[in-house]
Amino acid sequence: MRLVIVTGMSGAGKSVALKMLEDAEYFCVDNLPIPLIEKFIQITMDGEAGDIQKIALGIDVRSMVNLGELKSVLNRLEEHEMKPEILFLDANDATLVKRYKETRRNHPLAGGGRVDQGIQIERKQLEFLKECADYIIDTSQLLTRELKQELEKIFRENQTFNNLMITILSFGFKYGIPNDSDLVFDVRFLPNPYYFPEMRVMTGNDAAVFDYVMSCEQSREFLDKLEDMIRFLIPNYVAEGKNQLVISIGCTGGKHRSVTLANALYKRLNVENEYGIKLEHRDIDKDSKRGK
Repeated sequence: MRLVIVTGMSGAGKSVALKMLEDAEYFCVDNLPIPLIEKFIQITMDGEAGDIQKIALGIDVRSMVNLGELKSVLNRLEEHEMKPEILFLDANDATLVKRYKETRRNHPLAGGGRVDQGIQIERKQLEFLKECADYIIDTSQLLTRELKQELEKIFRENQTFNNLMITILSFGFKYGIPNDSDLVFDVRFLPNPYYFPEMRVMTGNDAAVFDYVMSCEQSREFLDKLEDMIRFLIPNYVAEGKNQLVISIGCTGGKHRSVTLANALYKRLNVENEYGIKLEHRDIDKDSKRGK
């Protein structure tokens, strides 16, 4: 029997995760009281509830009265060779606050206070679960479909998961460096398609621009060195417990050179299944007539 505990920060996507697992033929129960977990599992193992081979239990701060008992419950399950897999969904504070404001919901621990105060209390209470989690997914930069894709890799395709989501992000320096960048690379030293009228209105997604930028020897050498460095860094970041890596590549306007190099790097790295990877072009549609 496969048992998955779905937990994490409120607003980080637990409902989406449980729905996806339900579609994957998991028997899902949300907010089951912690004192009932062992009894419920015993019933399913005895076949009293039918032939259930996959279970997903949603647990969060709504069970705060008994949350302290959960660690003991998990230890006892492991002693009986029923080690649960813990999926912890997280997001940065700014994203969580934004999501609560958009849905106009109250944080379960905020009471009548501010949402960010409730988030800090929740982080502290769930810290022990995050420390022992098998899978940590940061949903700050993920669309719903992208979260589902990551979950399908783990729970449907049984792929190895290293708790790292890589975002390759193109941007324009004239619009500012992305605040969540971990690594920033400046490709303004490369030849600029902007100065060719026929390519000015195009982007790095167009073959003419891509081919022009990549025809430059410096572009190819830069890409080789960048790929080599990223491949060196990834396992070291994973070993340190990092679960989100944002690689930002910038040119003047975020349309031509940065988009081209981001596309090329994504193509090279996206052959692996060991980590999640996504591609974004932040400024590609800005200032369409004048951007570089």
